[in-house]
Amino acid sequence: MTKINQKNSGLTAAEMELATFYLDDLLLAVDIHRVQEINRHLEFTPVPHAPPFVLGVVNLRGDVVTVVDLRTLLGLGRQDLTLQTRNVIVKSQGEQIGMLVDRVADVVRVSQNELDEPPANVSGVDGRFFKYIYKLENKLLIILDVDAVIDVKESCQSVL
Repeated sequence: MTKINQKNSGLTAAEMELATFYLDDLLLAVDIHRVQEINRHLEFTPVPHAPPFVLGVVNLRGDVVTVVDLRTLLGLGRQDLTLQTRNVIVKSQGEQIGMLVDRVADVVRVSQNELDEPPANVSGVDGRFFKYIYKLENKLLIILDVDAVIDVKESCQSVL
């Protein structure tokens, strides 16, 4: 388990740090302040009648956390779990949610004034879960809208 250091060491007001991860070759990120932890806990308790993107729930130190398959939610289809698969636990509005990702990458520091609005569709993926894009030297970094992911899970709460 990796605990995330959430201190703004040396950041200016116009900068932010992003925790990055991959789904296939798609590089995604979330504001590091939204990430509670990244872990390998990949054993979920299934939830009957849950939507296809809900893998189940885990007990995280006494809190029940719903785990979503981010690949399925974004329309990329399921993939087998590997040694690199991780569960990224994020928080929003007092709610925790686990997002299953193919592999984690680095923490990236970006300038907020260089963030662009995402197109409606990036690499064939539904863009409603994307907040911004950031152009790296040789790759596009897509910043995930954690609140949109939580909202989708919340709209399915009746089955959870």
